[in-house]
Amino acid sequence: MLYPFTFQPIFKERPWGGRSLERLYRKPLPPAALIGESWEVADRPGDATTIANGPLAGRDLRWLMEHRASELLGRVRAQNGRFPLLIKILDARRTLSVQVHPPPSEAARLGGEPKTEMWYVADAAPGAELYAGLKAGVTSESFAAKIQTGQVAECLHRLRVEQGDAIFLPSGRVHAIGAGLVIFEIQQNSDTTYRVFDWNRSGLDGKPRALHIPESLACIDFQDFEPALISRGYSPKNGLEFRPLAHNPLFGVEILRARTQARLPLAKAGLKILGLAAGSACVAGHDHSVELRKGEFCLVPAEVRPSEMTLAAGSEVLLIQPGG
Repeated sequence: MLYPFTFQPIFKERPWGGRSLERLYRKPLPPAALIGESWEVADRPGDATTIANGPLAGRDLRWLMEHRASELLGRVRAQNGRFPLLIKILDARRTLSVQVHPPPSEAARLGGEPKTEMWYVADAAPGAELYAGLKAGVTSESFAAKIQTGQVAECLHRLRVEQGDAIFLPSGRVHAIGAGLVIFEIQQNSDTTYRVFDWNRSGLDGKPRALHIPESLACIDFQDFEPALISRGYSPKNGLEFRPLAHNPLFGVEILRARTQARLPLAKAGLKILGLAAGSACVAGHDHSVELRKGEFCLVPAEVRPSEMTLAAGSEVLLIQPGG
């Protein structure tokens, strides 16, 4: 019988990373490393997160998919035999490369994987920005010309952001994360990224990182102008406040906020992932309970019902459900 799972994160060193995940969430980062990504729920080749709690501690998400997939997923479909989503926390101390993920049609042609994602801003330095989509009037020809002159940033739509902001990034939307941001990233299980511009800097090995300019130009949606941030409006329900963040065939995401201590039955059948953005929470099901602190995620398998979550006053949690 399965139960609510937590996982040991996988830390990824990046030239734009830092140590914020240690400061904000007490993540046990390797000494002196610049950690840009913490993979919280992952089933990638060579990178599957290990179960941290309960009788199956030490097994990983790949093992669950190979041996207990029907109980884990329920009616959710696997993606090429793997868990359908990849959940990360990103720590951007420097601006990330300008990049794009391929839409399905181009991914198949280029030999990559499509990737649609969503960003939730968990922490932001004053004046922090995101880049998403194009400025109105930018064409493929003008964009390509700016690549040659190193002025790509002039083509990008910039958005000033603060903690609590969110944006949806369909595959094909050119984007970059600005410096001073910690992001919760919910995405399709894919790791295909095409860099179109890297701010003329070097990677961890001291050499310029590879660019993928022909692939990027083939994948960028040149009709995608000046997208907006997701509304910050909340609606009250059952003693909590709910805010929808994303709803598409790949995943649904909403954020729940508790003004006072609250209990939420997770009555709706199906796989869920809970990510704590603030406060503390307890998730219970199948005679197991998981205490969550800020920056931790819990996977509730489809077969675990009934289950419920108790939120301390002031807590905020992302409720993530893969598409069918």
